[in-house]
Parts: sequence; C-alpha cells; structure tokens
Amino acid sequence: MTTPFPFTAVVGQDDLRLALLLNAVSPAVGGVLVRGEKGTAKSTAVRALSALLPEVSVVAGCRFSCDPAAPDPGCPDGPHEAGTGASRPSRMVELPVGASEDRLVGALDIERALAEGVKAFEPGLLADAHRGILYVDEVNLLHDHLVDLLLDAAAMGASYVEREGVSVRHASKFLLVGTMNPEEGELRPQLLDRFGLTVEVAASREPDQRVEVVRRRLAYDDDPAGFTARWADEESAVRQRIVAARELLPSVRLGDGALRQIAATCAAFEVDGMRADIVMARTAVALAAWAGRTDVLAEDVRQAALLALPHRRRRNPFDAPGLDEDKLDETLEEFGGPDDDPDPDPGPDGPGGGGGQPEPDDAPKGDGDTAARPEAGENGQPRPSGAGEQSPVRASEPFRAKVLSVPGIGEGAAGRRSRARTEHGRTTGARRPKGALTKLHLAATVQAAAPHQRARGRSGPGLVVRRDDLRQATREGREGNLVLFVVDASGSMAARQRMSAVKGAVLSLLLDAYQRRDKVGLVTFRGSAAEVALPPTSSVDAAAARLETLPTGGRTPLAAGLLRAHEVLRVERLRDPARRALVVLVTDGRATGGPEPVALAGRAARLFAADGVASVVVDCESGPVRLGLAGQLAGELGGTAVTLDELRADSIAGLVKDVQRRAA
Repeated sequence: MTTPFPFTAVVGQDDLRLALLLNAVSPAVGGVLVRGEKGTAKSTAVRALSALLPEVSVVAGCRFSCDPAAPDPGCPDGPHEAGTGASRPSRMVELPVGASEDRLVGALDIERALAEGVKAFEPGLLADAHRGILYVDEVNLLHDHLVDLLLDAAAMGASYVEREGVSVRHASKFLLVGTMNPEEGELRPQLLDRFGLTVEVAASREPDQRVEVVRRRLAYDDDPAGFTARWADEESAVRQRIVAARELLPSVRLGDGALRQIAATCAAFEVDGMRADIVMARTAVALAAWAGRTDVLAEDVRQAALLALPHRRRRNPFDAPGLDEDKLDETLEEFGGPDDDPDPDPGPDGPGGGGGQPEPDDAPKGDGDTAARPEAGENGQPRPSGAGEQSPVRASEPFRAKVLSVPGIGEGAAGRRSRARTEHGRTTGARRPKGALTKLHLAATVQAAAPHQRARGRSGPGLVVRRDDLRQATREGREGNLVLFVVDASGSMAARQRMSAVKGAVLSLLLDAYQRRDKVGLVTFRGSAAEVALPPTSSVDAAAARLETLPTGGRTPLAAGLLRAHEVLRVERLRDPARRALVVLVTDGRATGGPEPVALAGRAARLFAADGVASVVVDCESGPVRLGLAGQLAGELGGTAVTLDELRADSIAGLVKDVQRRAA
C-alpha cells in the first residue's frame, strides 16, 4: 500500500488545510471543493487527510459500514444484533472520472445471478464511502449521469438502486471532497452548491517556499516511509487536536449576535436558498471548536463567510468566485451583536489559521495595450486598413440562445449538446459485442441463452451461458462538441453599437457552450490576415475574456478567416477524432482585399461542405438595403444563416431542423 504524504508536511496552502480540518472536526459542514491550477498539492492534501481521521466503529461483516450504536434498520445486510462492533480506519474512497454507473451505486451480482440463479446486490462506491470521504479528482470533468447520482445521495443521505430486478436502499452519508482546475471548465450549479466550503489554491511566488516544497517532495520520493516517520509527532498532534475539537463541538455556543451576522452576510451577497446560512453557522462553530473556544466570535463568522460563500454568491457564469472583503467587513461591523468579543483570544495556532482569498495574479489579461494599436506588418509598419481601428467595445447584455446541434449521431466525449452513442446513457438496444464486452445487456443475454438450456444439459438453478449468448448494451446520450467561433472584426463590423450586439450574441452562445460542456475555439479576421485568438479549449471563460478585448477595423479577409478555421479543425480532428465540430461564422458576408476576394471566400467555404462540417452563419448585416451575402455564404458552407435577432431562444425554433435539413 502506498504511504501517503503527511498532511502536516504540506507547505503553505493554509486555507486548503483549514477547510479540510474543519470538515474533519465537523463532517456536517458538507465537504470542500478545491479549485486551482495544476501542481498545487490539491490531491496530495486531500489524500493525506484520511490518515488524520479517527477510527470508526462498524458492525462486523456489514458491507455498508453500519454504526453498531445505531444500525440502519433498512440495511441490506441487516438486521444487526447489538454488540457486534469493530473498529477500522476511516476510508477515503476515490471516484474516478470515467467510472461507470454500476461501479458508483452498485448493481446485480452478475456472477451469482448466472451461476446460482439468485438475485444478489453488489455494493458500489457510495456504500464504501458511507461514514468516510468520497473524493473526486477533476470533479468538473465528471459525467452528468454520475453527477445526478451524487446529487441524489448527497441530498437524501442514502442511495437508491432500482435496476435489473434489484431494489435496494442503503445509507450513504459521506464527506464530499472534490478538486478541479477551472481552466478545464466549471461545475454544474447544483453540484457546486453541495460542497460546503470552497478554496482557491495557487502556487507560491516566494522562492524560499518553492524551494521547501521541492526539498520535501524529493525527500518523500526517495524514502516515503522514512519521511513519514519524521513527521509522525506532528501528525499525532493534529490527530489529537481533531479529537479534542470533536469532543468540544457540542459545547460551542452560537449566540444571537453571530447568527445575525451570518444571516446579514448571506443576504448582503444575495446567495440563493438557506443552505449558505446553515453551512456558515456549522463552519463558524467548527472554527471555534478548532480554536479551543466555546463561543463563536466575529472572526469565526468572517472566516466562515470566506470559505462558504464564494461559490454561492450570485455571479455571471464567467465571473471568478470570490467575495468583496470590504463589503464583508462593513456587513459584519453593521450587524455586530452585543455578545461579540472586541479582543478575542485567537486560540492555539495550527495549520490554516489565515483567512481570505488571495488576489489572483494570473487572471486573463487579454491583449492589454496592444489591442488598441494598429496591426504591424512584416517591416514593423502599420498595415493599411479600410477603416480606422477602434478600441474594444463592451458586449451587450447576453441572452438565452436556443441550442444549435450537430446533425446525426456521434461518438464523442459526454456532454449536453448533440445526440451520441455513449457508454453512459439510456439503453436503446443490444447487439453482439465487437471485441471485448464492456456493457452487458442482461435481459438480452438471458433471452439469447434461454432456448438452449435443455440442449446444454442444465440441471440446476444456474443459467448455462456461452460466449455467443453475451449481448452488448447500446446506449444513447449527449456529447459535447467543438464549437469554433469565426468572428469578423473588420471595419465593416466596426460600428460600436453593432459590434456590441455581435459580441453580446457570441457571448450568449459561449454561455450555451459553457452549460453544454463543449470545447470552444475563437478565430478572428481583420486587416489582411486571420489569427487563432484562442485554440480549442474547455475553458469557455477564456474565450469570453478574449472576446472582451477584441478590437475592430481594417479590411475583411473572409477567405483567410475560413482557411484558418479549416486548419484548426484539421489539427483538432487529429487530436480528438471522435469530437464533432460546429462552426459558427459571425459576419455580414462582405469580403475585401486581394484579387477576387468573394470568389476566394466561396472556394474556402466549400471545403467545409466537402468535409461535412455543420455550420451556422450569423448574419450581422444591417440597414435598409441588404445584399444577402451571408445567406449566399451559408449555402457555400452547406449550413444555414440566421440573423442576430433569430439567435434568441424565442425566435429560433426552426433553426436546428433547418441545419439538419441542409446537412441531409
């Protein structure tokens, strides 16, 4: 068994360690979500936590970890007799991103069903995690169907399995801990709200601290057991402090003044529902117990707000989580109660004593000052432009857009946009397996084997099954696509009101892509060339940041934009051949610059049609006289054209059918 890295040997990351320790003191806090860039000890700290948790008493032989003091009356392994308890270490169960539904919730024991003819339940990870930690690394990449199951179990404290003739209910109360890199996409709001606390982590910029991180990691890699032994005293001290805080927890008093501050803070930051208030109260109590106090102070409320509210406050999807600490301090001061201690005892020092969210120094900066300068040619001189370049304009208010989907049935990564054959979806039929069997269709297998039982000499209850009887389940779900935005930023689009509307439309489509778990890319063209403003990525907020700083002006090299987009798709197809693309071309259809620009753009567009790429042209042409060039371009692409107004959800009902009809 691998020796985990000691929790107390983790350098820095005070907020992360504090959030984990508070959940160890009071599991009712509800878990923690750790957000941060790669390589910041997120997984290391979480895995190290399990070694600090006290042992748990379980009913001997119970696969569902029932508490002998209060066994679950509905336990599938019950009923349990009193006095059958045994102690074991607390478990940390890891849920892999690619786990199957059967592995998470459990399923019919196929081996016993076929060999003995009995229905028996084989528990899953939710049963293993009961009264322990359920850890999901890269939780933002978890498939939607697994997210739904997690939400149900977290909400009800139990797992219900109704499948393949098996009906089982068992307790499943666990500490949910997840780690994620925001660059790879965000979490669904429903799952985000299930995490009690959230922390942002980033690598230290202090050379001395970075040196210490490397030194400790190298020492651990050379001799894990010896390194762990050197930290045994510190680990034991923290473990004893957790036990003491748990014992003190019922005695902690949450006064009316602290409750008023909690309620006022949640109201000031406009959080939805009452879960935030409850989590803040539990966190403040846990903070007081961890500090060795029996009274909740204003500093506990402040720290609880910094941990419990950033992911719950109302914000736009592309806004980073965080709290306005000045506003927080004003609210706490205004609603401070008479039972607040003006000079509180901070309690014993320990890991994670600090509070607050660090100001991110690696946020997307866009193009900065360079965005407002004219394009430079090969000799360093400004390129000539058909219209003076304008500084970036802000996007208009985004709106809800109707879904644009790729026609047909794909086999790409799980998502929420287009139809696809997936490993995790609703079962639509069965077929003979091609190669290794991955998803058994039990009913179809039994049906195929049943007519041959007498000929095979069956004499007992077990079913005689041969390789030819096995059937693979075919399932259909939804996939995420690559939505490649090709945006005309030339002088013909440069009217500020018009470009604001265009950016608002693209932002609305980005919001839709964010919700449907797509990859996105951004190609822009203006002046005499096109550029890849954002290579295909899962970070939709990065695309929104690039869109915000997009300048306009110059000629309209439409063909160059299409050819650059075609090249992006070609490269991406080599990297991820299963992911289908949807090209969204935002233009008024004009093409200028160079010889025969319109004809050249038409030839470039026909490359997409030849490859069968689904496309939509967003027609940005305005004014009383319209040339209809965007519609002609859509015909060359083999796609469809819509106006900015038709992109709105209430105006686009027939768009998907139109896309499918043209592609057929």
